[in-house]
Amino acid sequence: ELDAEVFTEALLLKPLPDGKVLTHFHFQTTAPPTRTHGRHHHVFPKSIYQLVHKFKVREMELSFTQGRWNYERWGGYDPISNANAKPPGVELWAEFDVPHSQIDDSWKNLSHTLSGLFCASINFLDHSASYSAPRWSFPSSSGKLRYGTLPREAVCTENLTPWLKLLPCRDKDGLSSLMDRSAIYKGFYHSQRLHLKSSEFGSHETVKGMVLEQTLTVVLQPNTLPGKVSLPSFSIGSLFGRKVKGKCSLSTSSNVYVLSEFSDHGVLMDEIDHETPVFKLSSRPNRVIRETDSFQQVGSVIYEYTLESSGSEPFDLGLQWKNPVFWSSKKAPFHTSRFLTGSGNERGAIAISMKSNGAVVSEPGGCSLRVGIFQVVPWYVKMYYHTLRVFIDGEAKPFEDNVEKVSVSPSEDKVSPGVMEIALRLPCSVKTAAMTVEFDKGFLHIDEYPPDANQGFDIPSSIVHFAGLASKMNFGGNFSGQVPLLAKLQEETPVRAYTEVLLVPLTTPDFSMPYNVITIACTVFALYFGSLLNALRRRAGEEERLLREKGKKRGLLTWILS
Repeated sequence: ELDAEVFTEALLLKPLPDGKVLTHFHFQTTAPPTRTHGRHHHVFPKSIYQLVHKFKVREMELSFTQGRWNYERWGGYDPISNANAKPPGVELWAEFDVPHSQIDDSWKNLSHTLSGLFCASINFLDHSASYSAPRWSFPSSSGKLRYGTLPREAVCTENLTPWLKLLPCRDKDGLSSLMDRSAIYKGFYHSQRLHLKSSEFGSHETVKGMVLEQTLTVVLQPNTLPGKVSLPSFSIGSLFGRKVKGKCSLSTSSNVYVLSEFSDHGVLMDEIDHETPVFKLSSRPNRVIRETDSFQQVGSVIYEYTLESSGSEPFDLGLQWKNPVFWSSKKAPFHTSRFLTGSGNERGAIAISMKSNGAVVSEPGGCSLRVGIFQVVPWYVKMYYHTLRVFIDGEAKPFEDNVEKVSVSPSEDKVSPGVMEIALRLPCSVKTAAMTVEFDKGFLHIDEYPPDANQGFDIPSSIVHFAGLASKMNFGGNFSGQVPLLAKLQEETPVRAYTEVLLVPLTTPDFSMPYNVITIACTVFALYFGSLLNALRRRAGEEERLLREKGKKRGLLTWILS
């Protein structure tokens, strides 16, 4: 309903081919337009509302990630991975509805506000050398979007607690009560995301109001028990150490889903059954939703469980494997990786390699695939963009043959980073493709080095997106007004992937040298002045008299003893 605030919660469990389990929490809070319903809210968090109206944020996304998404094993061509696979550390991008002259100031104020709100170091993104202005790598083309990352930012419970406080029931009731800190942070991958959309300013003012989407994606390893099957069974209680006591009292819908990707192996299920030849669910689902394609072929299957009020018994859903099964998740057309070449502390090159997964889809009108790359490099890594080279199947190709368009913003020392946006057009028959750019390493002032400078400096992940390709699931129904999670799975999500974070070693000074110099200087001065004062204060005559008296006493004692 547009006249009221709406809060929904959902949990999706998805077995992965390598035996792990993907747990995806999805919370969505919507608020009606301010101009028709006022500024007071019952469910929508006040801090987010004030942030939107203070800085006139049109759209924003903030993510805290620990670990790296495994595109080879966990997939990269489905809505969940494309929307929730994020680079390590902190990633923030925001689009503002202010004049162009005020965008940078709004970005700085926003970063400081989020830093205090989420107990993180997001305020380090306020400097112009820490963020960039993408031109066409993001859906927005208004020129009012800013992007920044902190790849070395540590993620801990201090970031999760403020995130949970934005929920109406926090972590006291509903699905959020499963978020045991020890269970979440022991996972192989952990990413908490906050996505905000507002349509209350200027020409974008509509009846939608504000939509706050909070997701937590965790990849966990179930407890391995001895058995005949190759995949370990799991349940909500075994994964999180607790059961669901009931739905959040302020939520309009609270559901748990189990997503099965391997129904094309002949694993089908009746509407009222909860057992297949491959696995068995601990309880009967309320609804079974099947994915179908244009040829009416059954794809993935989703089993829906509706949570009741808190007064009911604790809910625990388990999946037990009966027979071994092998499958693979949907992958992006290319597996992308990035690495450094060269040696020494003076120069090198960044290489981005793409290997075909055998799933290249030709576009209408020509057998080719468009690949876009967005890369931000700190100013102290000086890129030489004229050395850009493109290799197709191991052979160097002319620049103009495969480069559709390119946008380069060279770095400026201590002012702005180097930004490169390039669109490649690759033939469908390509097996491997690569791109290299050479660089030199700059020098930093001594107070610009981080505390662990000898470890190296991080270059943020590059974003590789495949233009014209989008992932979505087709359930044959409209769930936009019922379950936001299912509606998200049916939306077209751009296919993109994040590369590795590069560690670049730079020439670092000997930070212990001042301490060593001070220590040896103090030692030398102490020895020198000690000897000098000893010589000046010594009285030779008095010392000789004392020595003679001492000798006489020693002689008398010797005569008595003899």
